Amino acid sequence: MASTKVQRIMTQPIGFDEYMNLVLDEAEEVSIKKNTRKPLGRILLKGDNITLMMNA
Repeated sequence: MASTKVQRIMTQPIGFDEYMNLVLDEAEEVSIKKNTRKPLGRILLKGDNITLMMNA
């Protein structure tokens, strides 16, 4: 059985395009199971990897 990662990216988007690709600044990867945060800096998140967006 494959393990499933439960992760979130916490940040504010600073840009996007018509494919919902997002430029995120000061992003942090939050692991729900381990209760840890990993700083990522500025990243480009492809739109096809986005499942849900919500206000925190």
